[in-house]
Amino acid sequence: MSGRVEGTDEIPVVVSSRTLASDGVIILELAAPDGSILPRWEPGAHVDVIAPDDEMRQYSLCGRPEHCTVYRIAVLEEPAGRGFSKRLHAEAEEGTTWRVRGPRTHFGLVARDVYLFIAGGIGITPLLPMIAQAEREGAEWQLLYGGRARASMAFLDELQVYGERVHVLPQDEVGLIPLVEWLDDLSDGTAVYCCGPEPLLNAVEDLCVGKPKGTLHTERFAPRQLGEPVLAETFEVELRASGITFHVPPDKSILQMVAESGIRTLSACQEGTCGTCETAVLEGIPEHRDSVLEEDERAANDYMMICISRSCSKRLVLDL
Repeated sequence: MSGRVEGTDEIPVVVSSRTLASDGVIILELAAPDGSILPRWEPGAHVDVIAPDDEMRQYSLCGRPEHCTVYRIAVLEEPAGRGFSKRLHAEAEEGTTWRVRGPRTHFGLVARDVYLFIAGGIGITPLLPMIAQAEREGAEWQLLYGGRARASMAFLDELQVYGERVHVLPQDEVGLIPLVEWLDDLSDGTAVYCCGPEPLLNAVEDLCVGKPKGTLHTERFAPRQLGEPVLAETFEVELRASGITFHVPPDKSILQMVAESGIRTLSACQEGTCGTCETAVLEGIPEHRDSVLEEDERAANDYMMICISRSCSKRLVLDL
């Protein structure tokens, strides 16, 4: 990971542009009301989009980082989702006011000479600025882009400029992405970046087992499937900076107990996918149940997502 970019302040934005990207996908450009510069970001970043009633969801930034006065996001209307995407489709007209918090990066582009990008559906969004950066830096790269049908795949017009390095693979035309063909024989030092639905991510992860450390980088829009916690009983948490100690029962999260202790901390998704509640670990061994941290970060145990992760040890000390 290329280092965290953390933004914690909420800022108002207006929808300066709204266009249709493909069937079910709109592109929104968000700008400061006075046209001022927005907080800078790097490829792989996302922002929290916040409605007037404080409901929020996370969306990947899919514009160009050098365009500092506009954040561009793409929103897939998800009939089976929690309703926020429907709300944006219905209410985010040009001129409407929302808020954003961020940007935040947990899916940054590592420096490599060769990349393989794999996108499924709306998972193309965080990869667009990565591809642009790889192109600027003269790296070798290929993109495998799958979707249900060509009409549902956003940004195909933008990707045309890259020619044969972009492999458009609509399922109704060619079937599933031929992952084995591409992942079985990766050249040394290739970084694989994948974003999309859970079946695609699981398949890519399975095929990358045994690859060199740091080969695979993924971003999830939905939480991993979790088994039972390692420690099913109550454990102790000390908030070192606040001088507070409490016990976390099996039916509550660390985040809930922090809130009940009167300590204010940021959170958003409540399911370990956004990284907003990332907290430094000073002592103890967390049980990482999030979908954000990469394997080397999990092994280091320096940070944890307190909305979903628990403890492997009887006691944790957090920097809160």
